[in-house]
Amino acid sequence: MEIENSTVVKEFILLGLTQSQNIQLLVFVLVLLFYLTILPGNFLMIVTIKLDPGLTAPLYFFLGNLAFLDASYSFIVAPRMLVDFLSEKKVISYRDCITQLFFLHFLGGGEGLLLVVMAFDRYIAICRPLYYSTVMNPRACYALLLALWLGGFIHSIIQVALILRLPFCGPNQLENFFCDVPQVIKLACTDTFVVELLMVFNSGLLTLLCFLGLLASYSVIVCRVRGSSSEGKNKALSTCTTHVIIILLMFGPAIFIYTRPFKTFPADKVVSFFHTVILPLMNPVIYTLRNQEVKSSMKRLLSRHVFC
Repeated sequence: MEIENSTVVKEFILLGLTQSQNIQLLVFVLVLLFYLTILPGNFLMIVTIKLDPGLTAPLYFFLGNLAFLDASYSFIVAPRMLVDFLSEKKVISYRDCITQLFFLHFLGGGEGLLLVVMAFDRYIAICRPLYYSTVMNPRACYALLLALWLGGFIHSIIQVALILRLPFCGPNQLENFFCDVPQVIKLACTDTFVVELLMVFNSGLLTLLCFLGLLASYSVIVCRVRGSSSEGKNKALSTCTTHVIIILLMFGPAIFIYTRPFKTFPADKVVSFFHTVILPLMNPVIYTLRNQEVKSSMKRLLSRHVFC
């Protein structure tokens, strides 16, 4: 209750993606079409992996969870942004802002850790194939899944705990279309240098280390595969290439946003828009187009249950 009493600001005004009504309308139509056509791809991937007995390998288990995280992540920002496009005053309460921020980093942190787990899975499968069935058994897969959910929760709750300690007494205008750490911290009416430093360490440094570790891991895998003459060489290279594309698309914007001082840059809104709205809907498309097994299984599922 002490925190709530010290918080004079009860709501934040979102300045939005742009102030131009024409651009807002255009973005609204494009995002809505994109949302309604691509979002079902996440659920289709989940259902396909769940129902197809040929997709029981740990790789597909983690792909299904990635699709679930992407689908959940896409509901945090995009629906409210679409509603705000049609509203004259874009207002979000203090509690809703903190809740949005929590789930944004909870699911985002979990997805980042999931990509690390998937890199570990590919390393064992390609570089230590004799130990794969022993290391990546079902019990280990569920333990890794629990660990990444727990890691995402800890990552997020640290940020929320730090923000809840800050007093907000005005102004209350957020220079974005959703609540995120950099914009919210700048509105605190106290010196936030230490908090910003902790935030950069918690989000920025962790993101950068994961990114560099993932690139190093896949570099080792690719070097190992290229020197091999096995029949699954092309398949392994294709899978690793897909993972690297997702890593670049996900970690690139996150590094830009969280590994620097919380200053406003012209590209911030565009990068945030891509990171929170577009990317979660693109992942299933990228994986489907580059994974022949998933693509074939989806075709069989649709032909059996939809087009029959």
